[in-house]
Amino acid sequence: MASDKPLPFAYQFAAGAVADSGDVNGHKYPLDVVKTRVQLQQGKGIGNEGYNGMMDCFRKIIRNEGASRLYRGITAPILMEAPKRATKFAANESWGKFYRNLFGIAKMDQKLSILTGASAGATEAFVVVPFELVKIRMQDRASAGKYTGLIDCVTKTVRNEGPLALYNGLESTLWRHILWNAGYFGCIFQAKSLLPAAVGKTQQMRNDLIAGSIGGTVGTMLNTPMDVVKSRIQNSPKIAGSVPKYNWAWPAVGTVMKEEGFSALYKGFLPKVLRLGPGGGILLVVFTGVTDFFRKFRADRGYP
Repeated sequence: MASDKPLPFAYQFAAGAVADSGDVNGHKYPLDVVKTRVQLQQGKGIGNEGYNGMMDCFRKIIRNEGASRLYRGITAPILMEAPKRATKFAANESWGKFYRNLFGIAKMDQKLSILTGASAGATEAFVVVPFELVKIRMQDRASAGKYTGLIDCVTKTVRNEGPLALYNGLESTLWRHILWNAGYFGCIFQAKSLLPAAVGKTQQMRNDLIAGSIGGTVGTMLNTPMDVVKSRIQNSPKIAGSVPKYNWAWPAVGTVMKEEGFSALYKGFLPKVLRLGPGGGILLVVFTGVTDFFRKFRADRGYP
């Protein structure tokens, strides 16, 4: 992310993994549970079992199921986040180097930042799909009696639907991550070019926090429709001889729009943006700090 010469892949990967510690799951995970519950709800929430927005969903989960339900399925994202973040940043740097060489461009520009971010998102998607599928099935209200935990969910999914079922929703996950990362890294480049030049670490942290938060917000605006259909696709068990209602990403977008209206494609947007907007800023601040540490570490030891 900095203008310095890119670090070797191993250092980029490690920096991304460490950056995950700055984006702790625990305090934000209930927002993800609420987001998923709202996204899985078809039509408008009616009665005691329906959700009419973020706060209503919070209240009903706590009242009807207990506060602990807001943390159901947290093991999957805890296991996922470090390799996910590591892959995101390492792949972004590696794709950036590849495209600069391919197109003969010395420095990144916004178009290249968007292309690089999209490619990093596609790479990241392959890492996260099984974790996302398990997380969503554990978060769904209907799963309360189906699965006792992560291992049980994986075992029953593989036994009942086959091992490839863990990659249900790969296509929609690819689109979700391509759109978010393109928006995130593209906005970071543009925002940094518009912000006052940083003098010292404090101003660098300020710029990273602002640019990353803008990037996280824009990425969320771009990818929420794909997140809605991904949640529904991954929560639909594969049954031999039948075609799921939600199967492929873009047809599923059309189905949601036709049956529930355009606004349904943004179900769960508020809890999602509250998590990923500021989270994008914190992630960039920590990643930049760790890469700066690695650069100094290598320079002190005479590494190129």
